This record gives sequence, structure tokens and C-alpha cells, in this order.
Amino acid sequence: MVQFEELRLELERTKPEIDDLADALGLKAMMSEIEQLENKATEPGFWDDMDKSQVILQRTSALKNKVEGYNTLVSKYDDAMALIELANEDEDLSLLEEAQSEVEAIKEELERQRLQTLLTGEYDSKNAILTFHAGSGGTEAQDWAEMLYRMYNRWAEKGGFKVKTLDYLDGDEAGLKSAVILVEGLNAYGYLKSEAGVHRLVRVSPFDSSGRRHTSFASLEVMPEIDDNIQIDINPEDIKMDVYRASGAGGQKVNKTSSAVRLTHIPTGIVVACQVERSQHQNREVAMKMLMSKLMEIKEREHLDKIEDIKGVQKEITWGSQIRSYVFMPYTLVKDHRTSYETGNISAVMDGNIDGFINAYLKALSQNSLENNNDM
Repeated sequence: MVQFEELRLELERTKPEIDDLADALGLKAMMSEIEQLENKATEPGFWDDMDKSQVILQRTSALKNKVEGYNTLVSKYDDAMALIELANEDEDLSLLEEAQSEVEAIKEELERQRLQTLLTGEYDSKNAILTFHAGSGGTEAQDWAEMLYRMYNRWAEKGGFKVKTLDYLDGDEAGLKSAVILVEGLNAYGYLKSEAGVHRLVRVSPFDSSGRRHTSFASLEVMPEIDDNIQIDINPEDIKMDVYRASGAGGQKVNKTSSAVRLTHIPTGIVVACQVERSQHQNREVAMKMLMSKLMEIKEREHLDKIEDIKGVQKEITWGSQIRSYVFMPYTLVKDHRTSYETGNISAVMDGNIDGFINAYLKALSQNSLENNNDM
């Protein structure tokens, strides 16, 4: 039947790409590394150094997941081809929709795994620390910052990542002034690094009784979480520590004692805070990790040799240089100004469906074709 023949040809066109993917992923090298790591895990004294053993086990698990993901893709290809051939032989049109869905799923999974091959940066595999800041504009901007906070939480949840809130400062009337979350999972930073920058909102304000259109801004910083085994030298005299009473979203008290910690790196003016742990000591540990991650990200971005080479106050991202615009009124459109990728389904985007934007960024980054076009 013509429908199944066309579908078979469409599926066959993905076969060379699936074969090439094995080389791009470095499948043979991965399997060899897995064998070496598993041998290490059986050596006497492996558990003597718990931190080192955990790193090895995590690396083994991550590699196995990649190999399993590729093998599953190959199996799905074989199953879909068998389904198409069977349906064609029996001339069973009732199986056409199922076969079409299987082919689409294979193409999507192939694209997802191919994008993983672009995540080759030193820190791409790490967890990500996201810091949200409301722009000027009071309640409008603070409400927008909270909308973004929810959007990235939903994206992480759908992608199987774990999210931990490290800091949260309520807005004056609604929303949030600033917040910090840790997104845990393989390649979290590799995917989310594309989201760093200023995000612009255009809508009719729910806080304006006149029903006027408002433009609001919020910024997002994205940093890789630095492993404990990565040593960064920071002069203790360069750090100022303040303690304060923690409070949660909506004004809810998290702790009645002054356990929350705010650290300021004096040479750069960088400020980090943590209030989610039970003790001041634990919050300071998390805050120090955040500070080290931020300094390391700046050092890498500016190609500096040492943390001490970071001079002057690190300014926040300039308002007006937005990376993406979200328009609710007079039409619905979300557009990335660096890749020109856009969609009119703004509800889906705000519910965490941002993979299209992330994928477009990674492709453009690999092709050195990122733009800076703020026209809308």
C-alpha cells in the first residue's frame, strides 16, 4: 500500500543517521570506559574513599544510560520497520496511525540524542544553578520573575531532573525579587546554559485596573555546579558573611533562628545566599559552592587563568539586551532573538515546553550562527 511504502522510505532515511550517531556518541569508547570503571569498582579498597567511589559510580551510570538510550533507539527502529512491513503485507490501514506515531517518535529521539553530541563543554554534564532576578518595575517584574521560576521548574520536572530551591526572596505584593534553584541531572548545565540572559514580557497587566499593556523584564543566570573535587582558591579575607532569618515563598517562615547565610565576594561584588538548610553551617557550605561556581563560570567565560584575575564589580545583565520575548498581547508569540526560533503556543512554553528553544540554540551554537536581533 502506498501509505506504508512512503512511511517505510521515511523510516529508512533515518538509518544512516542512526548509524552515524553511534560514532558521534563514541559508543565503542563508552563501552570500553564502562568496562574499565566496573573493574575499578571490584578492586580491593574501592570503598575506602567514599567521595571517589561515588564519582566513579555516577560516571558509570551516566555512560550506561547513554549506551542504553542508543540501543533502545535501534530497537525502536527495528520494531517500527517490522510493524510497517506487517501492516503493508496485511493491507491493514488501522495500523497506519500507530506506525506514523512510531516513526515520529524515532525521529524525535534521534534528534534528541544527536543534540547530546553537541554537549562537549567541560561543564556541560554538570548540574545547573539558576538565579532569577526581577527587573525594575516593581510588582509587574516580580510577577514575571515568578512565572519564569515556575516555567523552569516545570521543564526540569518533565525532563526527569531534580530541583532544589536554595534561596527565595518574596516580591513586595506578588511574585519574587530573586530566587536560586539547583537543577540536578546529567547535562543540566549543557541544556540550560542557553537560557542565561534577559527575558522580556509584554502583556496586559493584571495589576493595572486601566488594563494597559506593560513590558517587564527578568534576568536568569545559569552556572554549572562545581564538584567537590574541583579546587578553587578563594582568599577568605575576600568574603564577607551576613546571617539573617530565613523565610519561604509567601512569607512562610522556614526557620525562626538566623540560619540563612549571605556571602559577598568583595573584589567582584558578587552576592550569593542560601536559606534552605537547617543550620547556618550547612547554608554557608551551599552558599560557598554557589560562589565558587559563579566565579568559575566568569573565569571560563573571560578566559582568565586565576580567580584573582577577575577585576571589578561584575555587573548584572543589561536590561534591553533581551535574549527572548514573550508576547501575550495583542498577539501570542515567543521568539528567541539569537536563533529566530519562535512559537505561538505561549501557554505550552510557560508550562515548561522550551526544548525547541534549547535545541535551536545548541544547533546555532555548533554552527556559529547565533544572532542578536531584538526586532519584534
